Amino acid sequence: MSAVDTVRRAADAGPPGRNRARLTGRAPQDTAAGVWTYLLLATTILLSAFPLYWMFVIATSNDEALAKIPPAVVPGDRFMTNLDEVFSLQDVYFAAGLVNSALVSTAVTASVLFFCSLAGFAFAKLRFKGSRWLMLFVVLTLTVPNQLGIVALYIVMGKLGWNGTLLAVIAPGLVTAFGVFYMRQFILNTVPDELVESARMDGATTMRVYWNIVLPAIRPALAVLGLLTFVGTWNDFQWPLITLSGTDFPTSMVAISDLASGNYVIYRRVLAGAFVATVPLLIMLVVGGRQIVRGIMEGAVKS
Repeated sequence: MSAVDTVRRAADAGPPGRNRARLTGRAPQDTAAGVWTYLLLATTILLSAFPLYWMFVIATSNDEALAKIPPAVVPGDRFMTNLDEVFSLQDVYFAAGLVNSALVSTAVTASVLFFCSLAGFAFAKLRFKGSRWLMLFVVLTLTVPNQLGIVALYIVMGKLGWNGTLLAVIAPGLVTAFGVFYMRQFILNTVPDELVESARMDGATTMRVYWNIVLPAIRPALAVLGLLTFVGTWNDFQWPLITLSGTDFPTSMVAISDLASGNYVIYRRVLAGAFVATVPLLIMLVVGGRQIVRGIMEGAVKS
């Protein structure tokens, strides 16, 4: 190392007070992580991933795996055998449950993205009487627990003749108050009013402004809302259990509950089915995880 490099490094280090001020003003992404940071992250990842790994271990083992002391921690070779038993059960309809969950989650997600972004655009950029009161009403609905509306929802679906069908699961989730509020806040902070006014001066209609200007600008927020909606709909259990109980086309969560019912529960079957039902969510989160972080960070920076 030359004398010039030595002097430059000493100047960068500076006195303790100056060095502390330099580190305080540095951006988080420019600060090198220490050993304790990596150790904490690795511990968090291991603790978070262990339940999924343990589920896979039991799903690939026989009935004696849970009885061992200490229990087995290495996956076995019976995953396909256990999975074949799950799919072959006549009163569970697990394969149909996976297909139904995919249909319901896709339909609900597409509807939520369209209607919530459209309503969010209206609340954020359009001026009409009662918009603030309507937005306040939408926000207040978030404080009402879903369980309070189960009985009324069941009666309404019964009047429509939809109980016991997938329509009863899809219809209540076509639009959500959280989605409307989230889209409204993101559009309010992301799309400038001048851009909307410029498009109107050029002769663009409201729907054209929404489709050609607003939607491209809120793609990160759409990705976040879409992933959260898909995961939440896929994992929904209470309402599908109530309206689809006893039918031949349950969702995956209802099918897993049927696997765990009875006087004697075969856990290798239950966890094999649960692991298969978790795989689509893991794939979506891995593929869209970057979009989630991007959407959250953009919303934080804009606001």
